This record gives sequence, structure tokens and C-alpha cells, in this order.
Amino acid sequence: MMQQYHQSTVIATSASPSMRSSDVVLRTKDLYKQYKQRVVVDKLNLDIRRGEIYGFLGPNGAGKTTTIRMILGLITPTSGGVEILGQDARENRSKVLPRVGALIETPALYRYMSARDNLQVFAKALGGVPARRIDEILELVGLADRQKDKVKTYSLGMRQRLGIAIALLNDPALLILDEPTNGLDPAGIVEMRDFLHRLASEGKTILMSSHLLSEVQQICSHVAIISFGKLITETAVEKLTRGHGEFIVKIDPMPQALASIRAQSWGQGAYNNEKGEIVTQAPNGRGRDLYLFLSQQGLIPDEVYQAEQDLEKIFLKLTDGHSGN
Repeated sequence: MMQQYHQSTVIATSASPSMRSSDVVLRTKDLYKQYKQRVVVDKLNLDIRRGEIYGFLGPNGAGKTTTIRMILGLITPTSGGVEILGQDARENRSKVLPRVGALIETPALYRYMSARDNLQVFAKALGGVPARRIDEILELVGLADRQKDKVKTYSLGMRQRLGIAIALLNDPALLILDEPTNGLDPAGIVEMRDFLHRLASEGKTILMSSHLLSEVQQICSHVAIISFGKLITETAVEKLTRGHGEFIVKIDPMPQALASIRAQSWGQGAYNNEKGEIVTQAPNGRGRDLYLFLSQQGLIPDEVYQAEQDLEKIFLKLTDGHSGN
């Protein structure tokens, strides 16, 4: 088996530190929505910066869809506001909303038409898009080879990508996606994950809601978690899921390695997880020193990487398992 040492990282694209300080694409300011006596969104403040894939999470009924609809101007806030690219979205609606692309729920597609024809229909509704732009988008979403096939022959993943292609027609700075991996098989989810990373690497900012928290952990650079309309946390995924200085060791023979680690003052709390891997602190808190220690004992690890907390468990803890409708 190949010997390997690595530090695990959250697979995500994020903005550089200088970009984070100045380049806010979407900001909500004390965003508030009340229906009769029920508060749906309660003074929500979010900052989303260029190049971030931003997960917007919450139990059913937490206010996610209402927030997205207020951002898109489909619902008027009771109070508070939305800024897009530094401009008030309500006062400058005609300027900022064309810079936003959105895929909300299942894309409305003409199934009897081809992908290219679908794009041309939606492009016409936008006032026209150059043919080369349609070519670029078909290539970007990986449908260039199937552009002339009728949409009714497409898989669900292909239809999702065509829906995103429509949202990209006007080359938006901000892309809002509601459950983009919903209904996809494992291969389609991986495909969508890679696609979203590629968009973010090209400077697109993506706000996505999803109930697949394992995918959010792999796709998103930042998350906001809301419950009962209130913001619970807004932070980088890597920071939220960072472990408590523990490392995972994959090694054979495991019992001998575990005994050697437990004999050290720093490793007395080492244990086996449900996968049969060793979970332990490291000398000097560094994975490289743990790898070196085991190697010097004649025990060569297959892998040593920093432990992460599971986003789903964090989510349930922060929201108290609330799943109301």
C-alpha cells in the first residue's frame, strides 16, 4: 500500500484574505420578514464575498426560502435591506438583479427542445445573447457534445446543469442555487461539486441552500446556519469543522501502533474510531511529528491527517435537531 502523509483540507474555493476584507458581493442588513404574528426572518445579517461558495443552511421552516426570495426581489422585506455589489437591491433593482443568476427548485425546461434551443429561448427573453456566449456556456456546463439532443433524453444531473446554464446566460456575478444536488445520484453529485468549484475558481460567487450536509462540507468554503429565522453562526467551513488537535492514523498493524502511541504522554487518550483507525493527539501538535514518531518505531502509516468534525452533527447540535415545517 502506498505510504502517504497529508493534512486534510476542506475541498472548497475561497477568496484571498485581501479580497475578503473588501469585496462583498451580497450583504443582508437586518433583513426582517413577518407574516401577521409570525416572524419568518429575524434581522438577518450576512456578508458573502467574491469567489466564495456559501452554504445557506437551516431546518425546514427556518426561513431560507423566504430569505432567498427577498434577495431576488420576489418578496418585499418587512424591514431591513439587501445590497448586491455594494448597491441597494430595491433602489437599484434594474441595475443589480441582471447581475444575479438563480436556479430555484427544479429548472423549468422545454423538454421537447434541445439544450441549445432552450438557451436561445431564454436568451431572447433577456433581450438577446451572442451565439458565442451560448457556445461558451454549453462548454462550461459540459453539454456541448449533447447540445442538439432533446432535453427529455437528459439525465437529472444534465437537466440541473442546463438549469444552471440558463442562470449563467447574463454572466452573473452572483449565482443563487436552491438544492442544486437534489435528486442526483452519487456520480451526479460529484459532477455538480466539481462544476461549482470550477465556477468559483473563475470568480463567480455562489449562494446555495442544501439539506445534504456532507456535500456542503465538501463543496462550500463558508456557511451560515439559521434556525427560526435567526442567524446562529456564519463562518468558514474549515473553521467550523476543525477538530480539537486530533489526527487520524491509518496503519497496519494497528494494535501495535496504538500501544506505542498510548505509551507517550501526548498519546494517552488515543482510541480507535468506528472505522478501526487511530484517533490521537500528536507530539508538538503536528502531524509530521506523529508520522516521524511512528516511522522511528518501525511502524509506517498509510495516512496521517487532521481530524475534522462532521458538519451534520454540528448542525444538529446548533439547531437542537429542530426539523419543523
